[in-house]
Amino acid sequence: MSDIESVSSGRRDFLKIGAGLALAIQIGPSLAIAAEGSKPAMASAFQPNAFLRIGSDGIVHVISPYLEMGQGTFTGIATLVAEELDADWSKVVVEGAPADVKRYGNPAFGGAIQGTGGSTAMAGSWDGMRQAGATARAMLVAAAAEQWKVPASDISVSNGVVSAGSHSAGFGELAEAASKQSVPSKVALKKPEQYTLIGKQKLPRKDSPAKCDGSAQYTQDIQLPGMLTAVIAHPPRFGGVLKSVDGNAAKKIPGVVAVLEVAPMPGVFRGGVAVLAKDTWTAILGRQALVVEWDDSGADHSDSATMHEEYRKLGSTPGKVAVDNGDHDKAFSNPAKLVSAVYEVPFLAHAAMEPLNCVIHAHDGQVEMWNGEQFHTPDQGALAKLFGVEMDKVSIHQVYAGGSFGRRANPKADYVLECATLVKAAMAVGYQTPIKLVWTREDDTQGGYYRPKALHDAQAALDADGNIVGWRERVVAQSIARGTAMEAMMIQDGIDSTVVEGVEDLPYDIGSLRVEAHEPKSQIPVQWWRSVGHTHTSFATEAFFDEVAHAAGKDPYQFRRSLLTKSPRHLGVLNAVAEAAGWDKPMIKGKDGVRRGRGIAVHKSFGTYVAQVAEVSVNADGSFKVDRVVCAVDCGTAINPDVIRAQMEGGIGYGLSVVLHGAITLKDGVVAQSNFHDYKPLRMNEMPAVDVHIVASSEKPTGVGEPGTAVVAPAVVNALFAATGTRVRQLPVDTTVLRSGSTT
Repeated sequence: MSDIESVSSGRRDFLKIGAGLALAIQIGPSLAIAAEGSKPAMASAFQPNAFLRIGSDGIVHVISPYLEMGQGTFTGIATLVAEELDADWSKVVVEGAPADVKRYGNPAFGGAIQGTGGSTAMAGSWDGMRQAGATARAMLVAAAAEQWKVPASDISVSNGVVSAGSHSAGFGELAEAASKQSVPSKVALKKPEQYTLIGKQKLPRKDSPAKCDGSAQYTQDIQLPGMLTAVIAHPPRFGGVLKSVDGNAAKKIPGVVAVLEVAPMPGVFRGGVAVLAKDTWTAILGRQALVVEWDDSGADHSDSATMHEEYRKLGSTPGKVAVDNGDHDKAFSNPAKLVSAVYEVPFLAHAAMEPLNCVIHAHDGQVEMWNGEQFHTPDQGALAKLFGVEMDKVSIHQVYAGGSFGRRANPKADYVLECATLVKAAMAVGYQTPIKLVWTREDDTQGGYYRPKALHDAQAALDADGNIVGWRERVVAQSIARGTAMEAMMIQDGIDSTVVEGVEDLPYDIGSLRVEAHEPKSQIPVQWWRSVGHTHTSFATEAFFDEVAHAAGKDPYQFRRSLLTKSPRHLGVLNAVAEAAGWDKPMIKGKDGVRRGRGIAVHKSFGTYVAQVAEVSVNADGSFKVDRVVCAVDCGTAINPDVIRAQMEGGIGYGLSVVLHGAITLKDGVVAQSNFHDYKPLRMNEMPAVDVHIVASSEKPTGVGEPGTAVVAPAVVNALFAATGTRVRQLPVDTTVLRSGSTT
């Protein structure tokens, strides 16, 4: 640790804590608990190897291995610990853990990677965090029993107070004594009927106060002694490289310190020309003053229209077989009716409110990074390799992130390595200083690592009674995993699982299913995006199912019901949402010239089951409004119902941005969009009323950060068909087709 400090108020308070109780829970293939015993919470405590620490002031410090980027992770983890500990909620604080995969490896990733993603935080914390709380509680009780000379069975714990008869003490009073107790080899966890916090209360979020009063620390807030800020001029085309630069005008701007070339790392980041300055705005002015010439001879010159045709051709030809269940050839040999459709979605940017940024300082054989860190282990390993040090010499100081939607969990560590490469270049010319790399909104929008463009070519064979006897779907989408450290984990039978997830496990009880995949190659870098492959597979499969239901002459909801008898949790959310939305009741009619419709969709992603009903109003000119979305979700045990509702609402809003606006397009390899004026997020006046229903479940909790996003697009386009009789098969919706009555 260097002598540079940039800590939140919570961490400053942490330094003041005296002797206390510390428990370390090793998260990996198995859970093992070890006591550290009593030790002062001095500067070394900033290398936390514990999930729970109680100081003499009674404050319960929970260390989160997961990033808080708005999804409520800190609150969920605190709830698990506080429930078993019987803590006072107002005295529980949460801090982000450092990079330490041995202690903080995500169980959902086999313990091999510390990171936040795949909606795994609650699932990964469910057992370990409750056990941490229960173990600490048992040690507090043991300490009290020893001091008071009473049986442990006579002692109760409630709201941070340990008591027995006339005796009572707060956690802080017992912390030092508890730290000297032996760690119980086994503790009993509460039964659901004993919960007082899990699923029971609308608990105040742990991240809200700091975000409201401005004390929350994001990367952009980090200010270190001698720190320089950098922005980089990137080649406008992927694969382009620097030919020449004249930085003289930039260097004349007061506050500009240097103009440096950042060598590209092929397949990872583009490189370019960096302007180092005293602050962000000066760096931006310096970049604007650069005179740069690019060499595009090896660059990508893709055009969206050309890619559209290429994808269509691929979709019309057989691909690698991912699933082949039943007698496909027989099903399609002589069907009573054949239904065919092609669905297309564009590249999508993540468009988080906080563009990419990070701070890196290399000194004394060590590397420190301040970052809204989503992918600790890959980023730590990438930095260690680049600087030629051991991983334990790389420290990551986790701060909040202003959204991410997957972008900060880049398996290639692109922006982190870009900043690190710049730091090395600056060191080579004498700048031994922390450097903050800042991407502007334009950099972020045009920087690549998009949700892949995708096409689905689907066919269904029906018999004379309207039963589905065969379903064939060809998916065309770039691989996210190939060429990354995740390849071995994610490539299955030669196919990237993110290309076909959500269609390869189609829940409907149908005669036969064949899923094929094409993975076109491109220099346009792609990455997971909120809900990953489910964002396009849910759209295509659920919109196509509606088309099949219509061709069979059956109600879309009832047809789904009839084919989900072997998938009770799908059926559970489907029935719940249909009832809540009043599916069997007529809709309120629109004003003169306004057509109204209702659509339904159901999908499972990340272990969570979601069904939605969308209601729309379509004007005569084709413009439309999503009036209402009813959502039913089964995510296992509901830890924080209010957070679940918020995540469903947020996911629906994020997904609607895609339905209405979202598209990254290219012309001769140059991205057309640059900021929120032409890559539009959902506007406040476009947000529908959202009604969320949580289906009760005794299953272990699953994630809610992503599953709500995937379902709203098919629900909306199905509603548009109900209103207009027009099928929408491309996103974002082209409102002219709703006016003309044609089908895309």
